[in-house]
Amino acid sequence: MMNKNKTDKIVVSLTKWLGIALFVGIIIWGATYFFKGYRYEQTNDAQVDAYLSPINAKVGGYISKIYYKDNQLVKKGDTLVVIELDEYGLKKDAASAELMSSHAKLPILTASEETQLKSIEVIKAQLAGAKARLNQQQKEFDRYKNLLADESTTQQKFDNINASLSIAQSDYDQAKASLEVAESKLNDFRAQHHAIQAEIKIKETLVQRQELDIRYTVITAPFDGQIGKKTIQEGQLIQAGQTLAFLVNKAEEKWVIANFKETQIGSFKIGQAVSIEVDAFPNEKFNGTIESLSPTTGSRYSLLPPDNATGNFVKIIQRIPVRIKLTDTPEKLGKLSAGMNANVYVLKD
Repeated sequence: MMNKNKTDKIVVSLTKWLGIALFVGIIIWGATYFFKGYRYEQTNDAQVDAYLSPINAKVGGYISKIYYKDNQLVKKGDTLVVIELDEYGLKKDAASAELMSSHAKLPILTASEETQLKSIEVIKAQLAGAKARLNQQQKEFDRYKNLLADESTTQQKFDNINASLSIAQSDYDQAKASLEVAESKLNDFRAQHHAIQAEIKIKETLVQRQELDIRYTVITAPFDGQIGKKTIQEGQLIQAGQTLAFLVNKAEEKWVIANFKETQIGSFKIGQAVSIEVDAFPNEKFNGTIESLSPTTGSRYSLLPPDNATGNFVKIIQRIPVRIKLTDTPEKLGKLSAGMNANVYVLKD
């Protein structure tokens, strides 16, 4: 009986002290809460944010190999994904063959130009001979014309001389026209030469493009960081421009987006000090400053923004996104990950 009474007294005493401790704890918590509410504007509607850099495919094709896993740390230049090369290799071979074909046209065209130059020299010689014959025949015509006037020759002889002059003039005109045609053809060859040079330039560019596509089949990390979740599989067909993964730069700037009630931001100023508690690290505080306030409420960015002109108006306190720049050391901020929940406290003026 004595032991039972003693035990009951111990239980009563423990209950009493536990009650007192609980009461004191509630008082301390309440005092802290109301003290913070008096000195700070606060919100728990906040998250850590950072830039997520998408890793996109520059060319399409079937994935040959994936070299990363979920949440893997990678270095700049590390190979992430390899796309099957066969199709792009064939395209490069075809472009190279077309380039060789265009190069092969140049010596043929050069030989044609040389041949045409020789033909022009021959025609010029023929033209000189035709000119000499025409001059000689003109002199004969003038002499027989005078003889005919003096009745020293027959009309038939004069007609023969006149016909010979017409033939000589025709031969000269024909040689002159042939020279013009030959020179025009030479100009055509030279124009074709410039066209082939341009064609070669285009096909060289196409070969370079195919070489670029071959390089693009190997997708590498653009900077040091941590890869996100793997959403692709080997053998999968991907398209040019498709996002394959997201890479977070651990060394880049991080910030907090805090959604304060519109009734809280009246005294907020750019550069105002901010204290931040992150749920993942409850015993650690982070520091920051207000960097900017959104020009609109968060609801305005929704797919169907509210319209109070319908008549069914219910006033709801809106929230204004506030961007907070974290000012702690990179080593300390390196522990934070985008999307972590946070509590934000802005010191009242």
